[in-house]
Amino acid sequence: MGKGLTTRRMVVAGVLGAISILLGITRLGYIPVPTPAGNATIMHVPAVIGGIIEGPVVGLIIGLIFGVSSFLNASIPLFKDPLVSIVPRLFIGVVAFLVYIGLKRFNKYVAIGAAGFFGSLTNTVFVLAVAVARGYFTLPVALGVAIANGLPEAIVSVIVTLAVVAPWKKIGASRKKKSKIS
Repeated sequence: MGKGLTTRRMVVAGVLGAISILLGITRLGYIPVPTPAGNATIMHVPAVIGGIIEGPVVGLIIGLIFGVSSFLNASIPLFKDPLVSIVPRLFIGVVAFLVYIGLKRFNKYVAIGAAGFFGSLTNTVFVLAVAVARGYFTLPVALGVAIANGLPEAIVSVIVTLAVVAPWKKIGASRKKKSKIS
C-alpha cells in the first residue's frame, strides 16, 4: 500500500465520510437504547471500511468526520465533550487497518471480520475509557454500556464490514488481473 493521500483515497474518504455524515444527520447511524450512553451506533463502520480498503489515513479522516458529527449532534452532555466524541474516533480506522494487515496473510475473510470487530471495539473502549477518566461514568456503568452496546455494535460491524469489503476486495483483485493481462 503506497503512502500519501492519492486522488482515489480522497474520493473514498469523501464518499465514506459523506455516508457517515448522512448517518449522523438523519440519525440512522444512532440506534436509541435505554443505557447511559443513550444510543448504540453503526457510524463507526465507514471508518472501519475506509481503514481496511484505503489505509490508516483514510480511516482516521472518516473517524474524524464521525467524531465531529457525534459532537455536533450530541443530545447528552457526554458527547458534547470533544475529548469523548472526537478523539477516540480517530483510532477506529487505524486499528481496523492494523488488524486487517496483521491477519490477511492467514485468511482475508477472517482478517476483514476481525478488523470490523476490533475497529468497533476501539470506538467502544476508547470512548468509555475517556468518559470514565473525565468523570461522566463510573467504571461499573461503563462496563455495562460496553456489554449492552459495544458487543452488539461489534457484531453488526463484522457483518456489514464483511458484506462491503469482501466484494470490494474481489473487484479490486479482478481489476488488477485485467490490467496485468492488458
